[in-house]
Amino acid sequence: MQKRNALKLIAAGAISVCATGLLGACSEKKAEFRGVDVTGAEYARDIPLTDHNGQPRHIKDFAGKVVVVFFGYTQCPDVCPTSMQELAEVKQMLGKDGGRLQGIFVTVDPERDTPEVLKAYMANFDPSFLALHGTPEQLAAVAKDFKIYYKKVDGKTPTSYTMDHSAGSYVYDPAGRLRVYNRYGSGAQALAADVKVLLAEAGG
Repeated sequence: MQKRNALKLIAAGAISVCATGLLGACSEKKAEFRGVDVTGAEYARDIPLTDHNGQPRHIKDFAGKVVVVFFGYTQCPDVCPTSMQELAEVKQMLGKDGGRLQGIFVTVDPERDTPEVLKAYMANFDPSFLALHGTPEQLAAVAKDFKIYYKKVDGKTPTSYTMDHSAGSYVYDPAGRLRVYNRYGSGAQALAADVKVLLAEAGG
């Protein structure tokens, strides 16, 4: 229920963006995306966290690239590895433009996902992908800005817990603007199509 409400908020945001801009960009010819068009959104503007190499990161660091941000955790059994594998497939589909795609994984489990664990996890998919982490307080602030849901679910032992969390991806154009919300399960081809549109817009 919580995750469904989060998705409704994102969809509602996309509708309001267009509704308030009927005399502007929405009345012009717009890019057609396979995901949810959130162009002009006032949320999810930055990811002020630290990557697995110890470097502070912001969306502006990846100017010139399409950035795809996904929230998850390394011990996730299905959704997270599937999403990251699809992102790796998207990079391959882009061919020579693969270097213009930046994958970002934000852990919602900072307790267990240390920089070393995150670096090893990214290596399973693509060495160019970065995993970001922060303090519980920093994570909470970023999650609120991105309108994502996450919650610790206790297991049989203190360390065997799981994390319930939102499962979509946020796609930024090469100018660092949030443009698309990609729902989990949409598939690599749909995401690749949207990435190509954004690269073409930027003259790629």
